[in-house]
Amino acid sequence: MKQFFKFLFASMLGTVLSIVVLFFILAAAIAAIAGSDKDDKAELKEHSVLRLSLDYSIAERTSDNPFHNFDFASMEGSNDPGLNDILKCIRHAATDNKIEGIYIDLSIRPNDYATLKEIRDELIAFKKSKKFIIAYGEIIEEHGYYIASVADKVYINPTGTMLLDGFAYTSTYVKGMLDKIGVQAELIRHGKFKAAGEPFIANKMSDENRRQIESFMGGVYDDFITSIANSRKLKADEFKNICNNLLVQSPEDAKRLGLIDGLKYQDEIDTELHEKLKKEAKDKIDFIDISKYKSQVKDGNITAKDKIAVIYAVGEIVDGEGEENQVGSAPTAEAMSKARKDSTIKAVVLRINSPGGSALASDVIWREVVLTQKVKPVIVSMGAVAASGGYYIAAPADVIVAEPNTITGSIGVFGIIINAEKLLKDKLGLKFEKVKFGEYSDLGTPDRAMTAAEKAIMQKIIDRIYTDFITKVAQGRKLTIEQVDSIAQGRVWAGVDAKKIGLIDAFGGLKDAITIAAKKANLTEYKITNLPQQKDPFEKILKSFSASASTYFVKEQLGDDYKYYAQMKKIQHMHGVKARMLWDGEIQ
Repeated sequence: MKQFFKFLFASMLGTVLSIVVLFFILAAAIAAIAGSDKDDKAELKEHSVLRLSLDYSIAERTSDNPFHNFDFASMEGSNDPGLNDILKCIRHAATDNKIEGIYIDLSIRPNDYATLKEIRDELIAFKKSKKFIIAYGEIIEEHGYYIASVADKVYINPTGTMLLDGFAYTSTYVKGMLDKIGVQAELIRHGKFKAAGEPFIANKMSDENRRQIESFMGGVYDDFITSIANSRKLKADEFKNICNNLLVQSPEDAKRLGLIDGLKYQDEIDTELHEKLKKEAKDKIDFIDISKYKSQVKDGNITAKDKIAVIYAVGEIVDGEGEENQVGSAPTAEAMSKARKDSTIKAVVLRINSPGGSALASDVIWREVVLTQKVKPVIVSMGAVAASGGYYIAAPADVIVAEPNTITGSIGVFGIIINAEKLLKDKLGLKFEKVKFGEYSDLGTPDRAMTAAEKAIMQKIIDRIYTDFITKVAQGRKLTIEQVDSIAQGRVWAGVDAKKIGLIDAFGGLKDAITIAAKKANLTEYKITNLPQQKDPFEKILKSFSASASTYFVKEQLGDDYKYYAQMKKIQHMHGVKARMLWDGEIQ
């Protein structure tokens, strides 16, 4: 009887806990969706100011998932707009009679420079409307200043900080750690610049890797220097000297060197905004955030019958369905096939922001791009990074558009085999006994090193895939295989150099790619359809809640070190041959 009550109470406790968890899930979902509905009904008043605050990691498109960036501390969802909505809102605000100007809140979280460049270029286009742009911050660093420098006026708090100290990129080499725990990584690659697996087999950068990083970072840095110098009417060498020698050490330095227009407190900024809006000091300034303004902005001519499909390929390329932040071969190929067969879709823009991934998954998507390009225009728009497998799927396009600071190329292939024999046998005391039918039936198992014959087999596979890769690039780019091989070898290029060697055709962002697609399809009126379609939010609630909760608590514990944990998780799931660049997109 005691056991009966024990199991009864255990069962009851489990049921109660399940109900409590379900309650929180439903409450959170309702709160998130209610918040979204509230945003959609936001009223735009006369003489409003569009507030641009980029204090979050900007996704390529706005998520309709209620648990996207969910805050478990406040139990509130975040409706952070994606790049697509940010650009649309700035563009629409230029002709919206209710919007008087833009206020840039400079609490900007570091985002990749190619993403920021698209926003920056849209702000420059906005200035043609003769409406004002004011930027203000308490702490201004490179990413924030890259955006702020286009403003009519840039202000900083009198006791604030402006940090312009140049660019740095850090790559973590983990071979020493693997040696300590008895794990050896066997790297098989084709391409002397293919450095994706290098941190697992070496304790320092190879000369080739250092050379390519200096090259593509130099391209990104030069764009940063030139863009800001032009906006602030400075000489490029003059501004580079300011950054290289850390000449800005106080707000007064920034003002003296012509980088900002004044030192002001928030109340003084408010006073200036009141003057621009011709309002009394007692009147409220009607700010509207992009998260609320976006509901009033539509893509193109919504009554048009013809469409341009924008297909998003964002994240690591993986086989099958993939997760929300991955490029699954199945949904991406299906989206391309759907766009090809839909007679109302006259052109396709493939938006790529991916370091690559599975070679097989990349090839599955590539095939659908080739088939689509045969029947209608396909234009590629590259975001922050479109490298390795990301370039593989871009190669067949009619036109490839990228930013000067896009990271691309990395045309190469590698595979990593983990040998954990010392860890398993010497440290954990595990012994493995095998019965084999087939000489190579246990190839790649982690309990032993590969033999010379096995390494030769793997190298042959890698070489075959590399040859296939450069052949397809040569066909798509109308180059010889020898020409592609000379600029491939796994080498990474900045967009500014990629254009010189024929890997891309034009500079620009998503808007420019859409314009080219419309011209190729002879369209004057069209609307945009985004693919793959985002799943019904309710289908993802339980999965998203679990994933978001897990990520939230790990981030809380690890803080800034979370990126290393995330990188190791990626390596754990590296199966098969990879056409991938090991890139976290962070230049500091």
